[in-house]
Amino acid sequence: MAEAKKKYYLGTGRRKTSVARVRLCDGSGKISINGRPLESFFTETKDRNAVVGPLKLTEMNAKLDMDVKVNGGGTTGQAGSVCQGAARALIHMFSGSSTAPDDAAGGMIKKLRDSGYLTRDGRMKERKKYGRKGARRSFQFSKR
Repeated sequence: MAEAKKKYYLGTGRRKTSVARVRLCDGSGKISINGRPLESFFTETKDRNAVVGPLKLTEMNAKLDMDVKVNGGGTTGQAGSVCQGAARALIHMFSGSSTAPDDAAGGMIKKLRDSGYLTRDGRMKERKKYGRKGARRSFQFSKR
């Protein structure tokens, strides 16, 4: 017998140089990042809270499984990109579902936007300029 195909909701998140591709599907609340569980991938609690923040806000953390592929950047940048990707995937889920009333879906989207989960953090490292030691630091000036 053929199994029923799972419905996946996709979202892409970015922060600094990190890019995360998030897939959400119905499940029991299992989160895997690059094939590893959440606790072993992100060791700091602030990063773990950033990842599960959008799911907790919409009260879907025990109803959805999250599978993430993330690359680039450091740990905090990766956590931020996973957070934004999860929020975008939830938006696709709420806007695409016909069972939920429009006002409830709109309320969830408004909650995510007001909490700042959908806003991309545009701060990046400034590039090094020619004739300088770094982005802004010059070489030491000597009169003689």
